[in-house]
Order: sequence, then structure tokens, then C-alpha cells
Amino acid sequence: METTKIALFKGKKIRKTIHNNEWWFVINDVIQALTDSNDPPQYFKRMKQRDEELAKLTDQGGVQFVPPLMLEVETAGGKQKMYCWNTEGIFRLIQSIPSSKAEPFKRWLAKVGYERVQEIENPELATKRTRLLYKLKGYPDDWIEKRMRGIAIREELTDEWQNRGAREQKDYEILTAEISKATFGITPNEYKELKGLQRENLRDHMDDFELIFTMLGERATTEIHRTENSKGLKKLKSDAKSGGDIAGGARKKLEKRLGKAIVSPKNHLSTKKGISVLKNEK
Repeated sequence: METTKIALFKGKKIRKTIHNNEWWFVINDVIQALTDSNDPPQYFKRMKQRDEELAKLTDQGGVQFVPPLMLEVETAGGKQKMYCWNTEGIFRLIQSIPSSKAEPFKRWLAKVGYERVQEIENPELATKRTRLLYKLKGYPDDWIEKRMRGIAIREELTDEWQNRGAREQKDYEILTAEISKATFGITPNEYKELKGLQRENLRDHMDDFELIFTMLGERATTEIHRTENSKGLKKLKSDAKSGGDIAGGARKKLEKRLGKAIVSPKNHLSTKKGISVLKNEK
């Protein structure tokens, strides 16, 4: 799989590569794109001299803040190691660039920050914005309703997991995989592979029945936890399989009646006209 891609910003090429399942961007490319500097490394050096906090982050990182890394990136002369930073780091970098080209990014970051504060004060705003984003991507209203309900059910379940002994991200992944295997016969990673997805959100590419059975498996698991007052990862894992088995049984009955599989490679993809549709990923 090709891991190095090109991100275009107003005609400027910003190389990026996948590292630890997230995009990392070439720092020199970002600086060159936003400043037209003929010597991005020297420009970056001067930036760190002006901004001591930026220098600390780039050299040491911070609490949950990863410093830049030397990663292999495709160049005209083949793969070379270059300094790259993840999305959070690049946004912090942009804040220190005194350039008119960086100003739109800074205003956008300020707007996003303000919106997040609003959402903390009024969580309903976050729900409205999420609905609007799905609408703008071309999803139908009835699908959006199911997706939003699924988000609420998922949050309810993860809250139970946290309160009952799941602590690490890996714990959540294990429990989610148990529900998925029992519900659909495959793990989330296998499901994404079936649909031809890489970093996209799997549930954003499910159809109505896939969402419904996902919700059933997770809601059943939540209720089992509460009814049996489950504690500890081992019991939570057993409950997750039981909840998934309930949804899986319902799925199999429906498949038998309909004469077709519910698990599908169909995907929500964007056409050239920008209208999202469900179609097969070949």
C-alpha cells in the first residue's frame, strides 16, 4: 500500500505520510507553502528562536503532545527521511508563522476553538453540527437519524466500559471486536478491508441494516452489563460476545428470510460531482 500522499494547498505540494495510523506532514513543505521561504529549515530555526514554547515542543514534546519525527517520505530522488509532524503539531506550527498566508488557518483554528467551548457549554450544538456535516456529505435524513442514535448508544456503552474496568484504548478495541465478530462474523478491521476502507470511519460507510445490527449488539451489551453488574475486562468481554450473539442471531434470521447477506462491501463514496452515494467498492 502506498503510504506517502500529496496534500495540495493553493497549488503548493505538502507531502504527508502515514505513521502510527495517522497523517504526518513534512514541516519544510508547510513552511514553504505558507511563507514562500527559499530556505525552510533556516526559517524553522528562526521560528524556534522567537517562540521558546514551540522550541520546547519540537525538541521534547509535551503532555500528550508528540514532537516532530524523522520519517521516510517519497522524493524525486527516492525515499528520504524528513522532519514531519502530526496534524496537532502542524496546527501549533502554523500559529507561530507570521505570514498573511497563515492568517486564514489561524482564524479557522480560533473559530474551531470557540465552537468547541460553545459545545462544552451546550452539548446540543455538537449534535446539530454533526448532523449538518453528514447532510453536507450527502447522507439522507433517515440514515443520519440512525447514525446519530448509534453514536449515542456507543457513548453509553463506552461509559459503562470505563466505569466497569476498561481503561486502555486497547481494551475498548478488544471489546468492540468481540461484539463485531459475534454480530457480523468479522472484526472491525476485517470489515473495513471488505469495504475497501483505510482510515475512514467504518460506521460512516454502513447501510441501514448494518447500523441497526451494530446498535442492537451494543445496546444489548450495555443492558447485560447493567443487569449483571459486570466488572473487569474478562466479564466485559464475555458480555460483549453475548450482546453480539443476540444481534448476530437476528441478522442471520433476516438474511435467511431475505435470501441475501447483510454484511456488504457497499460503501458511501463521493462522486466527481461531490454527491455521496452508496455503491460497491471494487
